[in-house]
Amino acid sequence: MIARRQRIVLFGRTSDADARSVADVLRQETAGGVLILVAAAAALIWANLAQASYQDVLHLQLGPLDLHHWAADGLLTIFFFVAGLELKREFTVGSLSQPANALVPIVAALCGMALPASVYLAVNVIAPGGRLEGWAIPMATDIAFALAILAVVAPGLPASLRAFLLTLAIVDDLGAILVIAIAFTAEVQPLWLLGVAGCAGLWALLQWRRIRGWYFYLPLGLLCWWLTLSSGIHATISGVLLGLLTRAREREDDLAGDAGTPVDRWEHLWRPVSAGVAVPLFALFSAGVALSPDVLRTMISEPAVIGIVAGLVIGKAFGVFGGAALTARFTRAELAPDLKWSEVFSVSILAGVGFTVSLLISDLAFGDDKAMAELAKAAVLIGSLLAAGLAAVSLRRRTSARRRADS
Repeated sequence: MIARRQRIVLFGRTSDADARSVADVLRQETAGGVLILVAAAAALIWANLAQASYQDVLHLQLGPLDLHHWAADGLLTIFFFVAGLELKREFTVGSLSQPANALVPIVAALCGMALPASVYLAVNVIAPGGRLEGWAIPMATDIAFALAILAVVAPGLPASLRAFLLTLAIVDDLGAILVIAIAFTAEVQPLWLLGVAGCAGLWALLQWRRIRGWYFYLPLGLLCWWLTLSSGIHATISGVLLGLLTRAREREDDLAGDAGTPVDRWEHLWRPVSAGVAVPLFALFSAGVALSPDVLRTMISEPAVIGIVAGLVIGKAFGVFGGAALTARFTRAELAPDLKWSEVFSVSILAGVGFTVSLLISDLAFGDDKAMAELAKAAVLIGSLLAAGLAAVSLRRRTSARRRADS
């Protein structure tokens, strides 16, 4: 008699270790989301009340880069380093290390990137004067913002949905990293790239030999960042690369008392810096869009703006939800018994809150057209606010329905 294959449970109960990891990330990213919101609001107020002052600060030259580029190329490298550590842990020992568990968030994330890009391209192909180069802007999800909204408006939803959103955003980050590395690298300098490869190889060797000490890794990381910046590849890629090369597994012969792997230790060290300092400062120096009446009138008829907003609000929601639903339809996966598809759709709407990476890609996509880059950033802010508002209403209704069912 042939044994029946076990069905995969979508968004089932997480293990105790995974639950603790998710809880730690939720606390730090939620606090970071509040700081990002404050920084973005401050940037908007500053840019609209004192535009000249804001621009002077942005273009203040500090060494080889101005303040805006230090934030985008320097501070965001910390954010991407933490993203690299997350990816290494999740794909090595975390929830994505098991193919059955990884299938749903990967498919949902891929659909949640493909559909927004397709919506953007459709709008800009059909409409006269469309700008195709902004196709990647609505692909990203800002996990700090999304988790902050989820924690405030829907604290009663199951932890498995929060874990799904977190895992989805991790895979989403990987997609954004690949897009930045491939689509927005104009010209590569091979000799500098060899230097990057040498730094990465030395980092991996130090990890393999279990060498500890910040005095080895910090100078090596800074050198790798500088070589990456000089090579023509966006400097933030160095953070991801080094994060992925960091050791995530314990070894049987590790010294007793070693407080976790380097991935665990460094993520615990650097995540508060990323969520509490690096990303809020980037928001302060990137989200300051002057919303004059002329700009608002231009936005209404600009295909790129319409494509970004539609991609974030419509493309993300239906892409993520459709990916999860298709996985359940065409595999042996089924929804956990304590969840409803309406709750999954509410979380999918929340994935349309794009901010940090979307703002970065706006600069990269329209770098030679500052006016268009400003319009794209304004579209990111509007689309993210719309997605956040719709998600908040939907999540509130789902939470109220769950409370009534439990009473």
